[in-house]
Amino acid sequence: MVTPAVVLIVDQFPEHNTGAVIKEVGDFISDDAAIVACILRGWEVRSGLIGSTLGNDRRGRRVVRQLKKLGVLGRVPLSGQLTTPYEVNISDRTGARTYFWQRDRRLLDTLDTADLSLLAGAAMLYVDWYDGEHILRAMDEADRLGIPVFLNLEYGHQDPEILARYAGRAAICQAITNPAQRGGDPLSVARQLLKAGVKTALVTLAGDGCVAIQDGQVLRARAPAVSIVDGCGAGATFSAGFMYGYLRGWDLEDKIRFATAAASLKVTMLGIQAPPLQQLQRLAAEVRVVASHEG
Repeated sequence: MVTPAVVLIVDQFPEHNTGAVIKEVGDFISDDAAIVACILRGWEVRSGLIGSTLGNDRRGRRVVRQLKKLGVLGRVPLSGQLTTPYEVNISDRTGARTYFWQRDRRLLDTLDTADLSLLAGAAMLYVDWYDGEHILRAMDEADRLGIPVFLNLEYGHQDPEILARYAGRAAICQAITNPAQRGGDPLSVARQLLKAGVKTALVTLAGDGCVAIQDGQVLRARAPAVSIVDGCGAGATFSAGFMYGYLRGWDLEDKIRFATAAASLKVTMLGIQAPPLQQLQRLAAEVRVVASHEG
């Protein structure tokens, strides 16, 4: 799903039926797959987007221009029969964000006929579970081509059917403990993913870092302390950071160091942008990782 979005920065989310002063405003292209593609392009990785059709309206045409300017490959079709959706995010100084989004079924249905030719020669496919069964066609084609799939499952593991249907098709799976990312047992979630057939299980914990399990190795990365500006897109930035390390053949510890540093730097900036690589590498070296082994 491709959705133009805005993020509003406030000091504190207001109580119902009251208001808050907006400190800053930023625009970006959502959902997470689009965020990942744009961030990877910012790190000079060749990336493309297999996206939904948008309306042939002002917002839709602007998205097409923005993606072209960034150098993201792939064609986002426009249709006069559809209306481009919109997303509003509100981030506060705690790092939390609340979002309001449109999920028009007709737009999601266009993913069933989206051009999959970008998969030819690709090194990895990233998909989001909240696009529903529309992602399965691309996942199955990636499997046929021998392309590993990175699945963002978020809290979808709470539904056994979704866990089996989606995670069983993925090599790498990123999840959260619950919708609010508060509490829960990340090791238990990671083991659920492995049992479903995932090779690498990643569980992000917002400001508490992440847990990763692969080949019996268990790693816990602690997120560094940073000054929070905007938490919107931190999870997708983590995904992009992990994929960046994967594409360069790094080991698991270096991948989660980089991904954790990327997500941490992202929350210090307004909107969605690729954190500078040199700054990222310095911060990644400071990320504390504790290792153990399953068994």
